[in-house]
Amino acid sequence: MESVREAGGGVTGTVLMRFVWTHGGRNVFLSGSFNRWGELIPMSPVEGCPNVFQAIYDITPGNHQYKFCVDGEWRHDELQPHSTTEYGIVNIVQFNMEANYNPEMIPGSSMELDNEAFTRLVSVSDGTLTGGVPSISEADLQVSRHRISVFLTTHTAYELLPQSGKVVALDVDLPVKQAFHILFEQGISMAPLWDFSRGQFVGVLSALDFILILRELGNNGSNLTEEELDTHSISAWKEGKAYLERQIDGHVWPLPRHLIHAGPYDNLKEVALRILQYKVATVPVIHSSSEDSSFPQLLHLASLSGILKCICRYFRHCSSTLPILQLPIGAIPVGSWVPSIGEPSGCPLVMLRPSASLSSALNLLIQAQVSSIPIVDENDSLVDIYCRSDITALAKDKIYTHINLNEMTINQALQLGQDAYSSHELRSQRCQMCLRSDTLHKVMERLANPGVRRLVIVEAGSKRVEGIVTLSDIFKFLLG
Repeated sequence: MESVREAGGGVTGTVLMRFVWTHGGRNVFLSGSFNRWGELIPMSPVEGCPNVFQAIYDITPGNHQYKFCVDGEWRHDELQPHSTTEYGIVNIVQFNMEANYNPEMIPGSSMELDNEAFTRLVSVSDGTLTGGVPSISEADLQVSRHRISVFLTTHTAYELLPQSGKVVALDVDLPVKQAFHILFEQGISMAPLWDFSRGQFVGVLSALDFILILRELGNNGSNLTEEELDTHSISAWKEGKAYLERQIDGHVWPLPRHLIHAGPYDNLKEVALRILQYKVATVPVIHSSSEDSSFPQLLHLASLSGILKCICRYFRHCSSTLPILQLPIGAIPVGSWVPSIGEPSGCPLVMLRPSASLSSALNLLIQAQVSSIPIVDENDSLVDIYCRSDITALAKDKIYTHINLNEMTINQALQLGQDAYSSHELRSQRCQMCLRSDTLHKVMERLANPGVRRLVIVEAGSKRVEGIVTLSDIFKFLLG
């Protein structure tokens, strides 16, 4: 147990106390009289020590009792001072109010326990203390969702606009080949399409288009050749795309017949629901001062990441008003998970080995309708992640013209993209991870960072993949 007094705390100040659990587990939480047994505080594994978990919490002067919730079971640490109460054994700590006093454990102390608050957190059966699985009442869930909904409906897409920035748009008459070179050079995965003859934005070109084109090039019966790709325009590709998409493995994709976009004064909830409904990564924010929508101005590309950043910024200093934020993601229905033995898989998580073919990765991205695939070793430990946007790296030096998708491995494809990653994004930013014990609030804060679209949920120490949570998963949960 370690402590550091806060600056300016003085005699009546508080102390930052480091609580440590050294007996292993998968999901470890802390609770005590210092927070009136009102919440479960997630404990983080110590790097290099898979059996050691820690949490730092601000406590006030006085005597305090606490316990650890390890994998749903309430436990105390026998190596730390503890005391027996009518509700079982609890660890104890005393923080004296004298200046320059170091908090210490007082063995054998007799202190009153906040029975009412503690009873809310655990249940007692036949004299045995059993763990209360982190949960939230339906009422608190609805209250949290309502407050988030109110915030989103009272703020507009205009608030997403940065003070300065650029948005890349492509002319529909541009050759497809040149368009993907531009995506690669600009470090972007999609761009709105401008039709000069109609004076309108008519769609978007994305990494998925490039995947479909590469698959079509690799199809012996394809009508599209590499030579035609030099002159094949974006508009010509889009015209044939509807038919092509309906031929992919017999899967019928939803094809909107108009550009999915938003206006600057559309509320954020409408924008978020639009993104979720049409399963797109971004929607262009377009403004036109004329009634007939002529002379449109492309202002921004709205994304769930930007909207989530607004939510986090607004509730940062009043997160207590949203009870769901303190729940660990492992305790709420969000994300895709690797099913446990004997457990039915509701939303299975797809993973691949580095030696798998690039063709198999592209097929999975399309068939499973996912934007990324965790790449794991023989122990299912995370090695890397392959995303739709990685396909644009093949545009460099026309790599796609002299590769075979069935022969190239995922590892080779990722190696080819190393230069692209170093120029546009750090490798560490691609493969963001979290633990199932991390709170929803912590996960949201990390997903709100630019360029982070998903977090791979791993086991502490081994980095064994347990699941994945995306921006879409978070919004589907928050909006109910």
